[in-house]
Order: sequence, then C-alpha cells, then structure tokens
Amino acid sequence: MTKYIIAGNWKMNKTPDDAAVLAKDIVNAVANAPAEAEVVICPPFTALSAVAKIIAGSSVALGAQNMHFEKSGAYTGEVAPDMLVQLGVKYVIIGHSERRAYFAETDETVNKKVIAAFANGLVPIICVGETLHERELGITADLVRMQVRIAFGGITAEQAKTAVIAYEPVWAIGTGKTATNEQADEVCGIIRQTVGEIYNKDVAAETVIQYGGSMNAANARELLSMPNINGGLIGGASLKSEDFKTIVFSV
Repeated sequence: MTKYIIAGNWKMNKTPDDAAVLAKDIVNAVANAPAEAEVVICPPFTALSAVAKIIAGSSVALGAQNMHFEKSGAYTGEVAPDMLVQLGVKYVIIGHSERRAYFAETDETVNKKVIAAFANGLVPIICVGETLHERELGITADLVRMQVRIAFGGITAEQAKTAVIAYEPVWAIGTGKTATNEQADEVCGIIRQTVGEIYNKDVAAETVIQYGGSMNAANARELLSMPNINGGLIGGASLKSEDFKTIVFSV
C-alpha cells in the first residue's frame, strides 16, 4: 500500500484559541480518512501546545514549521528539537522556501537541522525547489539534485526511508499558480531518482515525496494520482477544514 502524507502548513496564522478550533474541525473532518493517508497539521509555535491537546488520541499528527539544530544555547527566538518533542511534535518542516528567502536558511543549515531532527526522533519534511528565474534558466533538475544531496549528507539509509521531501516550485507558492501535473511529477521523479543514487532503489521507493506548490481541493486528486507524488504540503487550503478534508480524501 502506498503511503501518503498530507501536511497542513498554517504558516503565521491562528492564535492558540483559533488554532484549537481549526484543529478540532480537522480532526472531525478526517476521522474516516483513507487508511493510506497520514494527516499532519503544523501550527505556529505558540499554538503547538493547544493543538496537541485537541488532537490527542486522534489519527492526526502534530508538526512544527521550523527548529534550530542546536540543543540549547544563546539563540534568541529559536526553538530546540527536544522542546518540540516534549510538546508531542512528530514532524518538522525544514528548509521551507520562505525560510530560505526571508530568514537566510541555506542548504547547509537545512542539513544540520535534518541531522538534528533524526537525532531527536523527529521526522523531517525537507523542502526543495526552484524559483521562476531558476526554472527559466533550465537549472531546475541540477538545483533540486544538489539540494537533496546536501540535505541528506550524513543521513543513513534507514533514516532516509522515513524522511519526507516536499517539492516546492517557489513560483507556485501563494501565487495561485500551480505546476502542471506533468511538471510536478517530473521533478518529484528527479528527487526520487536522486535518493536512489544516494542510497538505493528500495529507499527511493519508500521515501514520501510531497508536492508543495499551491495544492488545493480542486487540483489535489490529479496531482496525487501522479506516480511520483505521494503527499502534499498544503498552505492556504489547510486553513479551511473542508478544503483540507477534500485533499486528504483525494489520495
């Protein structure tokens, strides 16, 4: 059975009270979700505790949107891996394009965070993808291969099997634009091929590769039907429980 992971990235939205309401709506909406679909919601740090209480005992898993790679120290404003673990977090988004663009995230810091995530029992959702300029230059494949190879530096095959990779065409995030099904699947296929080159075909086959470029209720079924796409990292649509439900039930 193919495993699908549908993760909602709430970004900088929802107070703890608002997040609790949305989490409850989502838990109810996906209560009878397909067995092959794992549902993850990633609220802001301030709402993690409130959401953890709501989803306790449900099939919905908790994710965080970022973390630091050090265990502790003078890193004002940062959050350590074990802090997330104590809150019940299972997944953590690493290297989101917005983190790369606005907060100086690099391929090297992504790798450090991936290593730290595995060391603390967290499952990383590793984001890779190209800007419109990079796509127009024809370097999408080379860029994505490089991002994947650097992200997995020092990661064992057993760890890699459990990792999640989200392909984010940066030009399609928050713009309403979406890569065609074929474009999305092509790059996800390149990602899977690269994982196979680093490890082997078995690891590549088990790695969950999400599409993260404005997947929504209208296009989810077709995108999720593509051979190399087995999940979605959902932005805006994850803030609407009915839209998110439609995506989950599209697997």
